[in-house]
Amino acid sequence: MDKTLQRRQIKRPSARRLAQLYCALLYNAHIKGFIAGEIYTGNIKALCTPGLNCYSCPGAVAACPLGAMQNALAASGTRAGTYVLGILLLFGLILGRTICGWLCPFGMVQELLHKIPTFKIKKSRFTRGLSYLKYLILLLFAIALPLWYGLSSGLSVPAFCKYICPAGTSEGALGLLASPANDGLFPILGRLFTQKYVVMAVIGLACVFCYRSFCRFLCPLGAIYGLFSRAALIGFRVDAQKCTRCGACVRACPMDVKYVGDHECIHCGQCKAACGADAISMECGTRRLDNIVGNRLKRVLQAAALAILLFALLWFNIISSGAKEQPTLEKGHEIGQQLMDFSIETIDGSIFTLSEAQGDPIFINLWATYCAPCVQELSYFSQLHDEHPEVNMLAVHSSLVTEDIGAFLAKHDWNLTFAVDSDDDRVFSVVGGSSVLPQTIVLNARGEVVYNQIGSVTYEKLSELLSAAW
Repeated sequence: MDKTLQRRQIKRPSARRLAQLYCALLYNAHIKGFIAGEIYTGNIKALCTPGLNCYSCPGAVAACPLGAMQNALAASGTRAGTYVLGILLLFGLILGRTICGWLCPFGMVQELLHKIPTFKIKKSRFTRGLSYLKYLILLLFAIALPLWYGLSSGLSVPAFCKYICPAGTSEGALGLLASPANDGLFPILGRLFTQKYVVMAVIGLACVFCYRSFCRFLCPLGAIYGLFSRAALIGFRVDAQKCTRCGACVRACPMDVKYVGDHECIHCGQCKAACGADAISMECGTRRLDNIVGNRLKRVLQAAALAILLFALLWFNIISSGAKEQPTLEKGHEIGQQLMDFSIETIDGSIFTLSEAQGDPIFINLWATYCAPCVQELSYFSQLHDEHPEVNMLAVHSSLVTEDIGAFLAKHDWNLTFAVDSDDDRVFSVVGGSSVLPQTIVLNARGEVVYNQIGSVTYEKLSELLSAAW
């Protein structure tokens, strides 16, 4: 009987695994998003999670700090990214890379992939040297490229998210494509998606053979938190008086650490399990967490955490759907239908009313400053409007505003009518818009929809649409 109980206890998930599962559910509490194929865009999305979790994941209820940092750097010419800098400092100073080991869902995915039975690549001097690659990726893809594009051309290009991040591909792209509601997105997938898919597959395969390959060698967020290894308030530390310097802790650690608590340590606790002298403990400041958090307080905290998770799941999926309710439309936004009339205040203070603009073709573009393809194609709309001033061109920014729209537009010479959608997404609802951008809607002179598609357009495509709209 004792052996049976012992086997059951061994199979029970560890506290760290439960914490990882908890964070995965809490970060992605908008479960309905996976069914509807919609990204949650409520006010709470402006907040950042501690761990890596793609903003574009249909379940995500908050932003990824790494993506938010890149967008803040891109917008640094018009505003300071004080919130992102502050939140990274706060997370780093309190938890450091404990976030990587306990609060990052993608870290859990890597560990589960590593459990697949195959031969395993052991850590060595080579893997230790390769672990510094993530600092180069941090400087180049997460800092330099977003900053350069933002200052030189006003484009928001989160280069790491765009070209490398496997969490963005698996959670964001595949999460959206998995919904039947987004079947129309498959024809517009291009080479970039294929490249990102290959990168994701290679990283996933590497994690099978090499423990936490992405975390150890590529993740810029882990590189940032590693900078706080000496200053972080919470983490595993060694009692020098008890330590026998046998090296068992470093040998047992699957990461490329030189000592417990260095910049590669994710505070997973395997060192503590291997220490025969009981010299390693998780501490908060200079005190052991076990001494601060007794069994009674631990149960209270566990109950509170469970209550928060249950409330989040109820709120985002039942009480509030996360996606704004769309009004019942009397007409429609499909090809051949007429849009329901709407009015919207433009950036220059005037009012655009759809019914008053009818009689000539109308182009409506749904865009956002944080969407690089959106920004890139606006010059095509402006060029077409310069050549055909009689055509109405309305560019409607998403209600999710991450920077000063007026200051952003002041850097560009676009001859278009700009507006920001209302909090209830009135225009987006009328035209059948979604959180996937950009989207272009074209009405002919009779006010009928002749084109309504998600995806980037070229000047040649716009010219063809104009010919069809007369």
